[in-house]
Amino acid sequence: MPKYRIAWMPGDGIGNDVMDAARIVLDKIAIDAEYVPADIGWEFWRTEGEPLPQRTIDILNSCDCALFAAITSKPKEEAEADLVPELQGKGLVYRSPIVRLRQMFDLYINLRPCKAFKGNPLNLQDGIDMVVFRENTQGLYAGVEFHPLPAEVRSVLEAHSPRMAAFEGVPSEDIALSTRIFTRAGCQRIVRAAFEYADKFGYPTVTLVEKPNVIRETSGLMVREARKIAKEYPRIELWETNVDAMVMWMVKNPQNYGVMVASNMFGDIVSDLAAQLVGGLGFAASGNIGDKFAVFEPTHGSAPKYAGQYVANPTAMLLAVKLMLDWLGETETAQALEQAVAAVIEEGRVRTYDLGGQDGTLDVARAVAERL
Repeated sequence: MPKYRIAWMPGDGIGNDVMDAARIVLDKIAIDAEYVPADIGWEFWRTEGEPLPQRTIDILNSCDCALFAAITSKPKEEAEADLVPELQGKGLVYRSPIVRLRQMFDLYINLRPCKAFKGNPLNLQDGIDMVVFRENTQGLYAGVEFHPLPAEVRSVLEAHSPRMAAFEGVPSEDIALSTRIFTRAGCQRIVRAAFEYADKFGYPTVTLVEKPNVIRETSGLMVREARKIAKEYPRIELWETNVDAMVMWMVKNPQNYGVMVASNMFGDIVSDLAAQLVGGLGFAASGNIGDKFAVFEPTHGSAPKYAGQYVANPTAMLLAVKLMLDWLGETETAQALEQAVAAVIEEGRVRTYDLGGQDGTLDVARAVAERL
């Protein structure tokens, strides 16, 4: 029996292309693993009304972790129109599979390293080494939303918040409400994960990115819990910043920041900015990590118009493999993979179109495999 059982989920569009690249590298590494194909994506929504079928959930429950590439997502009306005729008008509602996986398996850490590799012509500045810890299951993306605003919800809000007076006279059908729910435990565990990572890898600071001067209760809870936890790590300094100022400072002085931690939406924003500073989403990998399970992915989209052309940059996918290897405990192999990726980028002999080259997705993978 193989040591690891890994769910294999290419998803949509260029997801299949970059997963083929990952397989070239994984075959060269040859860890003792079984890769189990699992269905996920737009085609299953279109034909079954479910982008994350129960059979896939069953597979995931039998695996150690999952490798996932990309998925297509469309607004409500377009999603309905894409269904096969026999499923239209059935009241089916598209739900993001990756968000469901995060909540279903309690993958509360979204880990997003962003490093400027030498020789990358897309680096905006050299010397950047940022790691974003984004809370992955709560906050504004938890999916607790209403439209129109139910009468019972409105009455409770009006009874407990005098600021609801600003909406007096606005019909409930004209009000949409998205909640931003934090729990003390949710704040504690994401902040602690950031400090543990900083302690393990020698980062001198952890920067908390929130907005407590305006969003006083939720961001305030995160700040208060972070200050308590910081006392347990006297070697590491806690920096506190407002998200709007943070994005300015990240552009101005990105080398000043190492580990950052934020709630769900703010973490989404700063991690995409961090990715752009080091070359864009083609270099951005992500780990959705819980206590017992994890899903690793590049953070780019499915880019359907490029599907099957094998022109996409696979670097983010290969770095997702690196994160997976780290999580599995194959740390030496993970380090060797990152060094191979860095060597190919610095040498500049094999480059995809986004880097000014003419090589394909699999060419990059083969070059990395040769370095290994």
